[in-house]
Amino acid sequence: MEETLNRLFHLKERGTSVRTEMLAGLTTFVTAAYVLAVNPSIMSAAGMDAGSVFTATALVCFLGTCVMALLTNYPFVLVPSMGLNAYFAYTVVLGMGYSWEVALAAIFLEGVVFAAISLTSLRDKIFEAIPLNLKYAISAGIGLFITIIGLRTSGLVVSSQATLVSIFSFTGSVADGTFNTAGISVVLFVVGLIVTAVLMARNVKGNILLGILITWVPGIVCELCGIYVPDAAAGYASLLPDFSNGLAVPSIAPTFLKMDFSQIANLGFLVVTFAFLLTSLFDTVGSLIGLGAKAELLDEEGNMPAVRGAMTSESVATMIAGLLGNSATCCSVECAAGIAEGGRTGLMALTTGVLFLLSMFLSPIFLAIPSFATAPALVVVGFLMASSVLKIDFNDPCEGIPAFLCFMGMPLCYSIVEGISLGIISYVLINLLCGNRKKISPMMYVLAVVFILKYVLI
Repeated sequence: MEETLNRLFHLKERGTSVRTEMLAGLTTFVTAAYVLAVNPSIMSAAGMDAGSVFTATALVCFLGTCVMALLTNYPFVLVPSMGLNAYFAYTVVLGMGYSWEVALAAIFLEGVVFAAISLTSLRDKIFEAIPLNLKYAISAGIGLFITIIGLRTSGLVVSSQATLVSIFSFTGSVADGTFNTAGISVVLFVVGLIVTAVLMARNVKGNILLGILITWVPGIVCELCGIYVPDAAAGYASLLPDFSNGLAVPSIAPTFLKMDFSQIANLGFLVVTFAFLLTSLFDTVGSLIGLGAKAELLDEEGNMPAVRGAMTSESVATMIAGLLGNSATCCSVECAAGIAEGGRTGLMALTTGVLFLLSMFLSPIFLAIPSFATAPALVVVGFLMASSVLKIDFNDPCEGIPAFLCFMGMPLCYSIVEGISLGIISYVLINLLCGNRKKISPMMYVLAVVFILKYVLI
């Protein structure tokens, strides 16, 4: 068996072994498994069945990662994007009013277009057309967008008619009798956020997953002691896992093949699909370059030999996600943990994928994890992505101002697509009026016109 695996994955050529690859795969799974708790929590906000989304998440991670492993032999794992699932639920469904079935159709269509782009030079043209500072701004903006969602779902940040948003009032919750639900949830979130930050600062492996568990377990203790009192009507469910049905895998029927293409001729639908596509494109290419460099998979010129296969794998995984009922996928940055353990081949990815498949039998545990326990993970992931803002050139207003509008527009407008459109339109107009026509590629003009039409016609 070891010889067969060595031949299939070229282990000796990359200076690794079966044991090293499997240990790296386990490390990656422990680091990335939080998506099994966070993704159903976010997608259920759009009205989707949490159990079905959980099963779909595990299957998408398994199938997409297997395609990546076998098609490229790279140590990359595909999981639902923590930015695009938030855009799916909070912007497309709750904000724009589309049904989640229509949003799934946009996910599937985006995967088809992504696959077509991956096989042509158009992929490079679109990616190269976006200025570097806007690319950094998009990544940073998604990080801020995820962070505001984490703070809102935790209950720490609440709506305010006077200031749009405000901080949770503990004295108010005691006065109105909600401290045993909302109040204690916010307290546990704050504790979980601090714990997760400390674990990350100390480079503890699986820090995000550990942070979720360390936040959840005290919640269970609080419920058993009567400090936390479940109130399903108010959105505060029991924190205890429900093993009444054993370890049965939740049915995927509520979301399987539920795509609704009735809005495909609608410009708004096409803009949503384009936003999914643009974000997936930048996210995938950026992750592949960063992780490829860490795994020493880039050639002398900094290129990745099988990048087309990797992009194709990403598009196939996204199409699978649309079919099963899930958000668009991305190359998990948590792969870096496995790569640091010595993972260099698709065997590492395959190991992680199999572990995601086996995790379906632990659904009672993952589905019982409350939003206040998964919210710290969103904030921490947002922090990691927001660090891209440090790479933006703020010394040049023609570059800095569009980038600023881009990454600030996402959390303030509560939409990834609005941030992207503000960045692209302002970049074209500012540079055009400042006489910097040579900086603007033809593709940028096209993108600006598309987004302007969006505001005119929608």
